Amino acid sequence: MSGKRSTFSNRIGISYVSKSDMRKPSSPGKGLISRKPLIKIRRVFRRTVLVYVILISGFAATMTSFAQDRFPKPEFETDYQQPLTTTPEPRSQAWEYVDVFLLVTALSLASYFALKTRSRRSLFILMIFSLAYFGFIRRGCVCSVGATQNIALALADSSYLLPVAVVAFFIFPLIFTLFFGRTFCAAVCPLGAVQDIISYKKTKLPAWLSQVLGLLPYLYLGLAVLFAASGSAFIICQYDPFVSIFRLSGNFTLILISGVFLVMSVFVARPYCRFLCPYGVLLGWMSRLSRRHVTITPDDCVQCRLCEDVCPVDAILKPTPEKAPETRAQGTRRLAIMLILLPAMIIAGGWAVSRLDGILSRVHPRVRLAEQILKEDAGIVRETTVESRTYRSQGKTVEDLIQEAMTIRKDYQKGGWYLGGFLGLVFFGKLYGLSVRRKRTDYVPDRSSCLSCGRCFLYCPKERVRLKNKTEGR
Repeated sequence: MSGKRSTFSNRIGISYVSKSDMRKPSSPGKGLISRKPLIKIRRVFRRTVLVYVILISGFAATMTSFAQDRFPKPEFETDYQQPLTTTPEPRSQAWEYVDVFLLVTALSLASYFALKTRSRRSLFILMIFSLAYFGFIRRGCVCSVGATQNIALALADSSYLLPVAVVAFFIFPLIFTLFFGRTFCAAVCPLGAVQDIISYKKTKLPAWLSQVLGLLPYLYLGLAVLFAASGSAFIICQYDPFVSIFRLSGNFTLILISGVFLVMSVFVARPYCRFLCPYGVLLGWMSRLSRRHVTITPDDCVQCRLCEDVCPVDAILKPTPEKAPETRAQGTRRLAIMLILLPAMIIAGGWAVSRLDGILSRVHPRVRLAEQILKEDAGIVRETTVESRTYRSQGKTVEDLIQEAMTIRKDYQKGGWYLGGFLGLVFFGKLYGLSVRRKRTDYVPDRSSCLSCGRCFLYCPKERVRLKNKTEGR
C-alpha cells in the first residue's frame, strides 16, 4: 500500500516519506514639456476632498480587518458559528435589470461625451456616478472585470448557469468598445474611476518598463481563465485591489494591496488598468477594431506636443521619422524570420507552461487536500485540518482522492499548453509590433491603450478654438 501511495504522491508532486524513514537522520542539502496648471482651484479642492474620504474609509476598514484577524482560527467542533460573509447578497432579478439599464445608459453617455461633446468635465461627473453606484452602492459586484471568470467557467462547464447580469456586464462594454473605443474605461468602470480621481501627478515610466509591465495583463488573463475553467478559483475577484474599498471590509492582506494601489495611483496614472487588468486586454482588442475612436484634436494637428505631455497613460503615438523605403529583399527576409518565430514561440510557450502543471494545479482545493492528507499519513505534518477531517469522516479512500488529484493535474497540463501557446503568441505580437513601423505624420492616440479619458482635449489649441467658436455661436 505504501508503495502505491508513493507512486501517486510522486506523480502529483509530493515526496512520500514513510514513518520508518522519518526516524532516520536526513543528510543536509543545498516629459519634455511640464504640465501646465489649467485646472482651477475649485476642481483641485473637490478632488482633494475625495482623496481624503477614500483614504479615511480605507484606514477604517484596515483597522476593522486587523482587529478581526488578531485571533486564532476557531475550532469548528464547538458551538462556534461563522460570522456573516462580506460578499454582497444576491440581487433580485428586477434589480439586475436596473443594473443592466444603468450600465447601458452610462456607456451611452460616456461614448457621447467622449466623441460628440468632447467634454472632460462631463466624463468626470459620470465617473463620480459610476464610482458611487457600481462601486460603493453595488459594492463592486457584479463587475465586468470579474465576469470574465464566469464566462470561462460557463464555457468549460455546461452545468454552470450564467446570470443575465453577468452576461450583460461582460458583453455590453465589449460591444460599445467595438463601436466607440474604450469609453467604458473612461467613465463607467469603478476600478478605473477610483484610480483616475486620485491621480495627482503624472510620473512617466521608461518605455522599456512600460512594455514589460504591459505583458502582465495577458498573463493574468490567461491564469484567471485557466483557474476559473478548471473550477479552482476566481483569482480576479479574490485579489481585486479595490473591492475592500467598495465594501469597506476585507482581510489585512487585501487591505494592504488596496493601500499600495491607491498610493501608486496618486503618482502613476491607473496602474491597475495599464499593467494588470485582464478585462483591459479584451477591451484593447476591441478598441483596435473600433469603428469610431476619440481623437486628440477636432481638426488638423499642429504638433504642439501638449497632448503627449498631459496624457496620463502614455497612449500618444508620435509621428514616425522619414526613413529610406524597405527593399524587397529586406521585407522578404523579415517575413521569413517572423514565420519561423511564430510557431516556435507558441510551441515553446506551451511546453514551458505545461511543465508547471504541478505548481498550477495546487490552486485547486482537491489537489491541496490530497497533499495535506498525504503529509498527514506520512507524518510530515502533525496537525490535521478541517478539510482533511471532513474527508476522512465521509469514509472515502485516500487512493480515490489521489486519483482525482492526478486527473486534475492532467487537465492542468493540457490547459498549460493553451496558456503557454497564448503567451507565446502575445510575445510574438509584441516583437512584431516593435519591428514594424507604420507611417504617421501627426500625434494620434493608440487605439489599444487610449482610455478615452479626455484629458488631452483642453490642451489642444485647435480644441480651444472650437470651444471659442461654439461659445460665440459661429
